[in-house]
Amino acid sequence: VMKISLLDRSLYYKGLMILIRQDREIHEKEKKLMMSIGKKLGFERKFCAKTIEHILVNHYITDEPPRFSKTGVARSFLLDGLRLSSIDGRIHEAEIAWLASVAESNGLADFWAAALEQFRSSPPAGISDDHFEVTKFQW
Repeated sequence: VMKISLLDRSLYYKGLMILIRQDREIHEKEKKLMMSIGKKLGFERKFCAKTIEHILVNHYITDEPPRFSKTGVARSFLLDGLRLSSIDGRIHEAEIAWLASVAESNGLADFWAAALEQFRSSPPAGISDDHFEVTKFQW
């Protein structure tokens, strides 16, 4: 179990929201998952629903990659990002490129390359919210 600060929880959720908008559409599975992840991170249901509803048109949220305070949180984010990006059936290049920028800004380019290779060589069969790293956090 990893301790995570409010700032890192906020960056985590915001980062995943930025990730799911990379392909310019939010799928039903992504919505459900983001509601579940938001709950696990301690955010109110109404806040999560509103964020999901407005993420495609919110120009105040830039695509700048989040920088986490702990390497462990950044690693979890990259793994969850991979899982989330594959939930709609295919991973878009824009999603991969953005996750690579997150890895770079957190000093995890090597970790990212290995994780991506592993994911591509043996993608998970089915993904549910209990497969996500975020379930290991507490605050």
